[in-house]
Amino acid sequence: MSYLTLKNINKIYPNGYHAVHDFNLSIEKGEFIVFVGPSGCGKSTTLRMIAGLEDISNGEFCINGKRANEMGPREREIAMVFQSYALYPQMTVFDNIAFGLTLQGVDEDIIEEKVKNTARILGLTDYLDRFPRALSGGQRQRVAIGRAIIRKVGVFLMDEPLSNLDAKQRVTMRSEIAQIHRNTGATTIYVTHDQTEAMTLADRIVVMKDGYVQQIGTPYELYYQPVNVFVAGFIGEPPMNFIKGTLKGGKISFGKNVLDVTKKLGDKAKKYEGKEIVFGFRPEAIELGKKDNAYQINAEVELTEMLGDNTNVYITAGDDKAILKVDPHDTPAVDSNIDFSIPLSEVYIFDGATEMVIK
Repeated sequence: MSYLTLKNINKIYPNGYHAVHDFNLSIEKGEFIVFVGPSGCGKSTTLRMIAGLEDISNGEFCINGKRANEMGPREREIAMVFQSYALYPQMTVFDNIAFGLTLQGVDEDIIEEKVKNTARILGLTDYLDRFPRALSGGQRQRVAIGRAIIRKVGVFLMDEPLSNLDAKQRVTMRSEIAQIHRNTGATTIYVTHDQTEAMTLADRIVVMKDGYVQQIGTPYELYYQPVNVFVAGFIGEPPMNFIKGTLKGGKISFGKNVLDVTKKLGDKAKKYEGKEIVFGFRPEAIELGKKDNAYQINAEVELTEMLGDNTNVYITAGDDKAILKVDPHDTPAVDSNIDFSIPLSEVYIFDGATEMVIK
């Protein structure tokens, strides 16, 4: 039996807005699950329904096999870390972390021991006497996480906890959150719009769009086995390239290049004759030059971005554009023409009407 189960969960507001549609997910104890998607996709709403801060309109939420729809937030034994740190400015770090235990009337000696253990896990031992104003953004976020994990609850919910940090702090805090999860072994559900956070932290990712679940899977599955155009384009940086075209004689055009889709789809291509399809490939999947058993393409270099470990090359072929990721030592000149190849195994073909992958 799964530890947390969401069956056909829906959220419909009084004004009729349907924020979450038929959300289904089973979560094992100790898993790190990430909800990811653009703003307004329903990920935070779903998290708040799990926390008991939003009512569930339809469906059933179970904790360890027990229906929890009617349980209050405290009964669910769930701790939540919000986007804002929500620390008490007049309290020290020690008192902020201890606040929940103090409210419960826990003995002072036990509180002191637990706060010190929590501070050690979070690297806050030297800051217990300081006030929040004397801390960096990353340190404040660690205090907020400490206030949650000290309660030893079964589930931690995190709603975009790193969005207020700068890029360097986010990288540091990502690794710290991963380490905290390993140390505590707690079931964690984490919400973000940042696909890099999702890929680096999650055991499994739930990709959402417009209130619907698009795909659930491991980071590897979402990256290499996307089920539709949205997931393929959302996961990965730079995003997957998409070339749209109507299939004629089993082929579509990419500028002056003719792409024979039957190489990838075989006889299944006949089903899509005269219909629009989407030809997809990831920027890093290409090889410069002409290679066998691959789609060979010629294009013009419009712009290059040297990023240190790689270079992004922006290309045009007729009216179509794409991004290639190449070794910086192989960076082509702007306005030059280049040949590159896409191995057949690295190509994705999507139905233009449904946007679902054609297997």
